[in-house]
Amino acid sequence: MSETAARREIEKLREEIRHHDRKYYVDAAAEISDRDYDKLMERLKSLEACHADLVTPDSPTQRVGEQPVEHLASVDHAVPMMSIDNTYSIEELRQYGVRVAKLLPDEPIEWVVELKVDGAAVAVTYVDSLLARAATRGNGRVGDDITHNLRTFPDVPLRLTGENVPAVFEVRGEVYMRNSDLAAVNAELVEQAKLAGKEPELLANPRNAAAGAVRLLDPRKCAARRLRLFCHGVGQIDGSLAAKTHMEFLAEVRRFGLVPTPHVECFPSFDAAVAHCEELIERLHELDFEVDGLVLKVNRFDQRDRLGATSKSPRWAIAYKWEKYEATTRLLDIRVQVGKTGAITPVADLEPVELAGTTVSRASLHNADEIERKDVRIGDVVVVEKAGKIIPHIVRVEVHRRDGDLPKFPFPKQCPECGTAVEKDEGGVYIRCPNHACPAQIRERIRYYATRNAMDIEGLGDKLVDQLVADGLVKDYGDLYDLTLDQLVDLERMGKKSSENLLAQIEVSKQRGLARLLNALSIRHVGGRVATVLAEHFGSIDALCAASSEELTNVDEVGPIIAKSVHEYLHSAHGTTTIDRLAACGVGMTSPQRRAAEGPLVGKTVVVTGTLEKYKRDEIKELIASLGGRAASSVSKKTDFVVAGEEAGSKLDKARSLGVRVLTEAEFDALIGDAAASDDVI
Repeated sequence: MSETAARREIEKLREEIRHHDRKYYVDAAAEISDRDYDKLMERLKSLEACHADLVTPDSPTQRVGEQPVEHLASVDHAVPMMSIDNTYSIEELRQYGVRVAKLLPDEPIEWVVELKVDGAAVAVTYVDSLLARAATRGNGRVGDDITHNLRTFPDVPLRLTGENVPAVFEVRGEVYMRNSDLAAVNAELVEQAKLAGKEPELLANPRNAAAGAVRLLDPRKCAARRLRLFCHGVGQIDGSLAAKTHMEFLAEVRRFGLVPTPHVECFPSFDAAVAHCEELIERLHELDFEVDGLVLKVNRFDQRDRLGATSKSPRWAIAYKWEKYEATTRLLDIRVQVGKTGAITPVADLEPVELAGTTVSRASLHNADEIERKDVRIGDVVVVEKAGKIIPHIVRVEVHRRDGDLPKFPFPKQCPECGTAVEKDEGGVYIRCPNHACPAQIRERIRYYATRNAMDIEGLGDKLVDQLVADGLVKDYGDLYDLTLDQLVDLERMGKKSSENLLAQIEVSKQRGLARLLNALSIRHVGGRVATVLAEHFGSIDALCAASSEELTNVDEVGPIIAKSVHEYLHSAHGTTTIDRLAACGVGMTSPQRRAAEGPLVGKTVVVTGTLEKYKRDEIKELIASLGGRAASSVSKKTDFVVAGEEAGSKLDKARSLGVRVLTEAEFDALIGDAAASDDVI
């Protein structure tokens, strides 16, 4: 082959390989198999071996150097790598948000929420789009040169792609190791040690493995650790970025061929960002890498510039962290539970182990996909983690300690309670029992129906529900309203007085209103907030049933997934029968509304904060709604007034900073006194 032909084919192969690297690592949408990718790489290596003068530093074949470096050189950071202030308290987090709002008065501030990946911080610099240097954080001003190791990362391009890349572009990020890769590497180390007749030196955890590997002198050893990089910040720039916000910057990073931190979202207010943090924490078990917190950042770069920094940290970002505790124990068994919507959830039974001051003997496995992804098998030695308020979960399996060929867990194909064939959610991860008459589902639905945020039936506890379902007295919600005194007094631990009290509570529950009822029905994706929104918008179950999916989607806070779920439930045989039965029992299905167009709360937005003496939080929100007001969760310029109880926190501070009227509980009572007692409220 002529050199000209070889040059053309080499360039074509390099472009193909770079394209497939991007599709695999950046877009998570591989277009070819691993074997076909390897064939491309083998062909490129073969051509370059025959034409050594055509080999360039940015060729995909040049990731791993043949010789280790003699030592790690020092690198001065042109832009210091500052640390971020931490907080371990939601209240302190909210106070931080108030402080930033005071520094940018009368300005809307968008907030970004990012995962705080638990790894090693690095700075990676490209010059004229070519990888030029990578360095550790060090002391923030001087770090170690680890370019030889970063070149081995499969998701770090040797040449950036896309247009308008600055002449000098430095990106900051976190080197990390996936839990699955840690397990695989440890298993390999055990096999290598056996062949050498030595004791294996195992990696303790992903963070230490990443931090140690990036500072190795031999890049071949680093490559064996399977490290990766998530990008989350900007350093030195010679030229200009098109991005004016953090979200735009992450999109630009992706266009250049780098991998930004995943699951990043932007919110219009700090309160909304904090609320998202509390929801996101519950989903961290889905990740295959370690996270030790969440980072909240001001989105706009011009606002960041005005906020500036202290001597140690930027004022425009804060990390919300939690203490993490890990322990190693053995998985004794996997049991499955059936929930109120039919979801079959696996639970791990563990050898009891001390974790964060408590004895842990169970951990959630969440769903079948998680068992498969983590390759969890009964008899395995597993690492269990508890972080903050997160329920204990299995982080990874210590595969190298697996005794023999343990069988994979056979996730049930039939409901363990009623034997019905299970079904997997379309496009989802949960496997469900579709049988609404399943005894396990009935128990869980009745339990939830009686809870405080639903129909609030005091005295209808778990054990009593178990008896009622087991004896066939309750098969659906309507059966509760047909219970008699004679039936109840015959049950275990149910005397005449307690039975009469329960019947009275069941009768009172008929008047809870449409919002409580919608929440109580266990419609998938419908919780208390969505139920309230639907009840306020439609006013009655008849109007809600008459709405199309499109009309439901147009309601604020109701997206297409929720709309589809609600519409399907209300028009299903089960849903229709349930609604008709409850209506026949006299259960109210309308939403209380004001008839009068006047009053102290009509059209007003009210925020309640702190502990009140007279009202529970749900009670005062219902009262506000019944008087024509809107009970909001966060304070803004549109808030009409704040009702502040004892230990009111950041919402009170924000109200004062914005000049929003603040009422004590007594002042609120005085304001609504006449209206609450009038006949205008139904």
